[in-house]
Amino acid sequence: MHNTKDFHIALLEDNDAKNLNELMVSNAKRFERYFPKTLSSNLTLEDSERYIVTKASELESNLGYTFAIKEKSTENIAGIIIVKKIDFEIQKAELAYTIGAEYEGNGLVSFAVKEIIDFAFNELNLKTLQIISHKTNLGSIKVAVKSGFVWQRTLVDEFRPTNELPLDMELYELTV
Repeated sequence: MHNTKDFHIALLEDNDAKNLNELMVSNAKRFERYFPKTLSSNLTLEDSERYIVTKASELESNLGYTFAIKEKSTENIAGIIIVKKIDFEIQKAELAYTIGAEYEGNGLVSFAVKEIIDFAFNELNLKTLQIISHKTNLGSIKVAVKSGFVWQRTLVDEFRPTNELPLDMELYELTV
């Protein structure tokens, strides 16, 4: 779909299950707090195969779009970015993203978010995108702000990580 010199963004495909599973398992500690559902849906190769089938179904129904950030030379998945909670009536959706530890700090998530903003506004005809992040997730906040999202408010008890009390989350929005 979209490209940099060494990476491209593409919708998840059936043949991505092994790479997706490897990304999730090798970064389990990293993803367990803020990406627990995606992590728990990808703990085995069979789980990842089912996850991709579910994401393909969401795609067909226009309920969500899950993209992989892939290394061109190997097709290894560096990270994922999801357009979710799509509401076509009010033309709004939420973005969620994560990146493997070995790929962090290279601007890949910022690149992917900017490309998905273009996709969401121009292909899906959305008018507002949201990113919800915890105040301590400085990387995520940096990506949001760098991509033009503006802090709106604190969402009280918005997210409950596994085996933790609910967390307040920060809402960032970008509107065309």
